[in-house]
Amino acid sequence: MRTLCLLFLLTMLASCASAPVAKPEPSAAADTLRQQHVQSLASIRQFSLQGRIGVQTNGKGFSGSMQWLHTPTDDNIALFSPLGSQVASIKKTPDQFTLEDASGKSYSAVDAETLTQEILGWRLPLNGLADWCVGRPTQSPVQNSIWNEQGVLTNLEQDGWKIEYSNYEQQGAVLLPNKIYLKSDKLNLKLLVEKWNPLEH
Repeated sequence: MRTLCLLFLLTMLASCASAPVAKPEPSAAADTLRQQHVQSLASIRQFSLQGRIGVQTNGKGFSGSMQWLHTPTDDNIALFSPLGSQVASIKKTPDQFTLEDASGKSYSAVDAETLTQEILGWRLPLNGLADWCVGRPTQSPVQNSIWNEQGVLTNLEQDGWKIEYSNYEQQGAVLLPNKIYLKSDKLNLKLLVEKWNPLEH
């Protein structure tokens, strides 16, 4: 009898362990909020922000402040040290990417990732960052996404990056994230937005 009970318990444990965990379906209200939120984000084609940035990669790191002006065709990013001195200026135009370092020397490359890796020692994912920082996926395939009951994105996996949004704040008629964590195989990037100026266009 003891053996039969033991076999029964082992069988039950095995079936529990192998049973798939169902992903909870969003409520109808949450789905409606998500659709409204996505629609409001679609109107944001340009913005400016000020905040702090932290980077960890290959045992090295960078932390400081950041100013970024994004338009549908151009990007202008200024990076500053914790003491306020400008470390680099990154500019994107339809034709090229350029980076000017603290000494005033200018460099160019075909993409921001290559440019920042060569000059700063870490890759800035500028191609996707403009969408990710406002809390929306890019047009690339999405590996995974999680939206909460308020209809905003909390987790995203796309283009080799895992992105987590830990806080949102109301900015006019739209909720925008102000704590964004990005992680790839070789780099951890944290962006804390202190001031948003979303410009609908």
